[in-house]
Amino acid sequence: MDREAIYARLQAPAELDYEHYLNTERLLSCQKDFGALVNHDELQFQIVHQVEELWMKLIAFTLLEVDDYMKAGETHRVVTLMGRAHQLLRLMTSQLDLLETMSPKEYQQIRLQLGNGSGQESPGFRTLLKMPIHLWDTFVASYLEPKGRTVRSIYDQDYAHDAAYAVAEALIDFDELFGLFRWRHLFLIHRSIGMGSASLKGRSVDLLQSGAKHRFFPELWDVRVAMTDDWGGEYGRVRDSLTAGGAAA
Repeated sequence: MDREAIYARLQAPAELDYEHYLNTERLLSCQKDFGALVNHDELQFQIVHQVEELWMKLIAFTLLEVDDYMKAGETHRVVTLMGRAHQLLRLMTSQLDLLETMSPKEYQQIRLQLGNGSGQESPGFRTLLKMPIHLWDTFVASYLEPKGRTVRSIYDQDYAHDAAYAVAEALIDFDELFGLFRWRHLFLIHRSIGMGSASLKGRSVDLLQSGAKHRFFPELWDVRVAMTDDWGGEYGRVRDSLTAGGAAA
């Protein structure tokens, strides 16, 4: 194949409406020129991370919409849009598989191009870390306080699988999927440079594990613990074995 011809076509000025609408001329020039790549994996590395930034931009926009719809009490829209955010997080997580097609040696060559840059500096990632606390405040103000409810009541005493429960479950789904993305990224780091090694800023990458353990909505996780502990107190934390019971009978 004529590599120069293919490269020229990908960099050609936009001519058709589709190209103009998507601004493909600028989009396809956001990566290094083919001849400037340090190895054949660097283009993939840049594209995967650029696409992740685009997905995170869309998630942030979606969460802004979710916040507005929660304030308006439009639960169906909230659940639908949270479902979109969930799908985006799944896409972000699955895309990391592409980066495992790099060998550790080739990744080290790419890593030399990053200065002391880190994924923790991602504008999309840093934005998403700050948004859930506002979603929680809106959830409390829109679904709990007006009706004098608590997280425990919507999950236990007043459980009705209602709007408040549906939104709460959509929030914990987001929390879980974001956490899975962070853990998946940790395994990618483990596979590419090893845990315990120093980051490009000189800090141990083991520190990333503390971030992966973070929960946006601890109240939604803690209610399960409280309910289970109460059930244990009522029914017994250590139950009789079904096998032992059957033998005794």
